[in-house]
Amino acid sequence: MTALPDKYRYIVVEGPIGAGKTTLARKLAEVTGASTLLEDPGANPFLPGFYQDRARYALPAQLFFLFQRVNQVRDLGQGDMFKQATVADFILDKDPLFARLTLNDDELNLYQQIYNSIKPQSATPDLVIYLKKSLPKLKERIAMRGRDYEKEIPDDYLINLNRYYDDWMLHYDQGKKLIIPSDDLDFLHNPKHFDQVCSMVLSALDQRDLFLESQP
Repeated sequence: MTALPDKYRYIVVEGPIGAGKTTLARKLAEVTGASTLLEDPGANPFLPGFYQDRARYALPAQLFFLFQRVNQVRDLGQGDMFKQATVADFILDKDPLFARLTLNDDELNLYQQIYNSIKPQSATPDLVIYLKKSLPKLKERIAMRGRDYEKEIPDDYLINLNRYYDDWMLHYDQGKKLIIPSDDLDFLHNPKHFDQVCSMVLSALDQRDLFLESQP
C-alpha cells in the first residue's frame, strides 16, 4: 500500500483508549503520504483528575475535548484540506459517546446544547476503521504506555467504554466502516500484520456495503 486511490481523501481510525488507533493512523499516513489529524489528550489539564474523581472532573474534561476536537475538524469541510489525503485518529461524532458514558443527566443536557451549537459541518470519512480489543489487551497496552494518570482507570470504565464503542459502530451509518478484531495484531512491529491491515483497508474502501468485519 503505497498511496490511497485519489478518490479517497479521509480515513479515520477509532477505538477505545489503548486500542492502537494513533499508532495505526500514523503508520497508514506514513505509507500513503497522507497527513495526520491526531488528538492531543496530554493537552487536557482535567484528564488526570478525571481518572481519579470522575464525578468532579467529567464535565470540564469532556468540554475541553469537545472544543479541541471541534477546532481540529472545523477545516475538514473545506476542499483545500483534501489536496492531501488525511488520516485521523478520531471522529467528532464519537464525542457524545464519551459524554453519555461519563456525565450525569444535567451535565449531559448542558453538554448536548453546547455540542449542537458549535458542531461544525465537516467532511464524512471515506472509511472509519474500528480497532476492537478485549479488556485484558486494553489494560496491557495502557500499562505499556506508562502514563501515571492512566493507571487509575478502573476496569468498569473500560468495560463500559468497549460496550459503548461496539454499539456506536454497530449503528454507524454515515459511511463505510471496517471493524478489525485486533487482539492478535501487532501492526507496529510485525510487517505482515500491517500488510494485512492495509489489504483490509483497500478492500473495505472498495466495498459497497456500509459494514465490513474482517478477522485477522
